[in-house]
Amino acid sequence: MLLTADAVATGRDLLRPGWIDVSGPTVTAIGGGVPTRPADRALGPVTVVPGFVDTHFHGGGGANFTAADPAQTSTAVGMHARHGTTTAVASLVTAGTDELLRQVTGLAADVRSGVIAGIHLEGPWISAQRCGAHDPALMRDPDPAEIDRLLHAGDGAIRMVTIAPERDGGIDAVRRFVDAGVVVAVGHTEASYDRTRAAIDAGATVGTHLFNAMRPIHHREPGPIVALLEDPRVTVEIIDDGVHVHPALYRHVARNAGPDRVSLITDAMAAAGMTDGPYTLGALTVEVVGGVARIAGTDTIAGSTATMDRVFRFAVENSGLSRDEAIAQAVRQASINPARALGLPVDGLVAGAPADLVVLDAELAVAGVLRRGEWVVEPA
Repeated sequence: MLLTADAVATGRDLLRPGWIDVSGPTVTAIGGGVPTRPADRALGPVTVVPGFVDTHFHGGGGANFTAADPAQTSTAVGMHARHGTTTAVASLVTAGTDELLRQVTGLAADVRSGVIAGIHLEGPWISAQRCGAHDPALMRDPDPAEIDRLLHAGDGAIRMVTIAPERDGGIDAVRRFVDAGVVVAVGHTEASYDRTRAAIDAGATVGTHLFNAMRPIHHREPGPIVALLEDPRVTVEIIDDGVHVHPALYRHVARNAGPDRVSLITDAMAAAGMTDGPYTLGALTVEVVGGVARIAGTDTIAGSTATMDRVFRFAVENSGLSRDEAIAQAVRQASINPARALGLPVDGLVAGAPADLVVLDAELAVAGVLRRGEWVVEPA
């Protein structure tokens, strides 16, 4: 299937016009200008970008990953796929050991079947002072025996864990997970600058939703934010949805971290793609009003209702760059960088890559989604 479009952003180049040749689930060739044979599908005045990679979200379409139920996982992944997410990593909130083992075991089957690309344990080894939408009563210090049980249950499916390195045994846990081939993120943390640096030196390479649920910057104690931002080994997540961080902070991080170190995420929960009302996130009740999710009866934000097309569009519109520069930057942040940070086999639109792409109209709304060579959303 040969596709042509007025613009194709590959992650390296912006081709005007551009074409993509797809055979089954794989991109076989890509180029600019006029292709050597007639197009099977002329997409017209659109921009084609690589499929989005969301490495941090908890559900959507009314479904939660904590259910560890194939039907709910498919519902959440399917809803986000219609908004351009072609590679999904399922995030789990803090839970007791037995419950977490149940969830990991169930979701590991979805990893093996290819529905999701991995599991992210966002807790339970995080700070009660920066708990966000996690139950502080279930938080605990990392225990080597528990870690080994979870790694065994996941059987390679656990892609990332979030750890507050100031917890007793936190640095040892970083090393233990890294040795097991798991990416470690620093987040939900009250750690000092020096403790965060120690975690990075031990192998942590991601900052979980920078700024949110994280000790703020102080001029005499820079804390985790500065430590994560200044280290070239670290990729920092941003929930760029217009709720979690101010646009000026997004621009500041993008400028300072550079083109390869910012990862856009949704941190979406079950309410994504749904109407306002009550939902659950783990054991907590969440109330969504005006599209903003908060723990019921509090002002604490509880994940988001965002989808990746929304955070991509917000990133472009608030980048402070020209439109072409902004699209090129957002493509890296929404696809290439998160995949690279977690070691996923996604590297933009290049020959040999999975045939995952998103067709965006002039307003950067989704007009089509191709996943593994099959249309999830077929262009008009």
